Amino acid sequence: MNVARILIVDDEESIREFFEIMLKREGYQVLTAGNGVEALEILKKQSADLIISDIQMPEMSGLELLSKVKEMDPEAVQIMITAFGSTETAVEAMKLGAYDYVSKPFKIDEVKIIIRQALEKRDLKLENAQLKKELGTKYAFDNIIGGAPPMMRIYEMVKRVANTKSSVLITGESGTGKELIARAIHYNGPLKDRPFVTVNCGAIPENLMESEMFGHKKGSFTGAIADKKGLFEVANGGTIFLDELGELPLTMQVKLLRVIQEGTFKRVGSTEDITVDVRVVSATNRNLENDVKTGKFREDLFYRLNVIQIHCPPLRERKEDIQMLANHFLEKFSKSLGVNVKKISETAMEILKGYHFPGNVRELENIVERTVALEPGPAILPESWPRHLADHSPQTSDRLDAHNIEIDQEKGINLEALVADFERALLTKALERTSGVKKKAARLLNISFRSMRYRVDKFGLGALSVDDDEDDVIESAAIRNN
Repeated sequence: MNVARILIVDDEESIREFFEIMLKREGYQVLTAGNGVEALEILKKQSADLIISDIQMPEMSGLELLSKVKEMDPEAVQIMITAFGSTETAVEAMKLGAYDYVSKPFKIDEVKIIIRQALEKRDLKLENAQLKKELGTKYAFDNIIGGAPPMMRIYEMVKRVANTKSSVLITGESGTGKELIARAIHYNGPLKDRPFVTVNCGAIPENLMESEMFGHKKGSFTGAIADKKGLFEVANGGTIFLDELGELPLTMQVKLLRVIQEGTFKRVGSTEDITVDVRVVSATNRNLENDVKTGKFREDLFYRLNVIQIHCPPLRERKEDIQMLANHFLEKFSKSLGVNVKKISETAMEILKGYHFPGNVRELENIVERTVALEPGPAILPESWPRHLADHSPQTSDRLDAHNIEIDQEKGINLEALVADFERALLTKALERTSGVKKKAARLLNISFRSMRYRVDKFGLGALSVDDDEDDVIESAAIRNN
């Protein structure tokens, strides 16, 4: 834990000594300066978490020092020392940005409390600044993974709409990253320091939805024991993200339309209008155009929310992103789980690429997290994946049956490719059965060790195999050569 550093600025040596003794006993680091000029020289060389300065000093007053310190560090926290009966000057100092003031003669307990509260305020400011920085980094464009053409179009669209306040509708299947896109729009635009409030329209019971969205007055219904702000009020000045928009009941669609059109609403049980300025970003995995035609969704609300539409493609339509995403999740979970899984083998990656991912990016993330958590070795191998992936993999599920292969009279077939696929599948299975030991796999396939090594290199199966020791190599020479 860092020890707070406090700078005492006073032209009276006895005051400096008083604070130095008291603060060191409290465990703080203490710096002292006899005037404002000396204080500025100290601050140029090292920072201070808190500055306690007298107001009345020769050469440079405490108010002048206050202004100069604010220019150097706008987040600097300062407490002013004032003589008894000079509170007007102290109040002026607070208007200029001082945190508080203490009056002579000092009440030690009161001074300790003010110092502690001032430092807590600084810590809170620093923590908030760090959180905002992390949010900005987390939802930067660089963290929306993918290089496929559909994703490049999304990046461009997000950059363009982030600096507007137009309503945005994000469409796409579950798990395609719609909320990530919504957050990227918010945190890369002018509202990034304002609230971002998420509302899952499908998770709120219909009888509670109006209260959740718009708030209620005390006593407006059973259980309303106090006034409550709604989510629109909480989001005022920022962005409200309406996830699963298609699940919104028709009765709420009417009320939502009024808020978007007029910027006002009433709490449940109240007659007073509340005005808000909120950007609305929505997301749905439903076909809202069809819902409009069938009367399940209001046409006027749809057009209000669908000013700009961004479609998130399913993962099966951007398979070239699977490897990039999988490696990203591998690095993420290896670090967070504290394990040493460094790579995904080539064959294991091919299995991923051959899977159709009905749950999209979210399913891929969950698969990689589960596998990283359970993987005992440094690399993810084909057998590391959940069984349903291997069952859908062309390398493990396809079987060569010459009797069932149709030969097109016009185009024929690619015999070499078919035989290579079959050979690779058998080699993979043999290596899996022998935990990657090439000598044992060669014995299972009834081929020489040298032939096994050649085929492993030929099909890029090195990640599946382990190095046989010297005795194994010698022993393998006795294996019958096909």
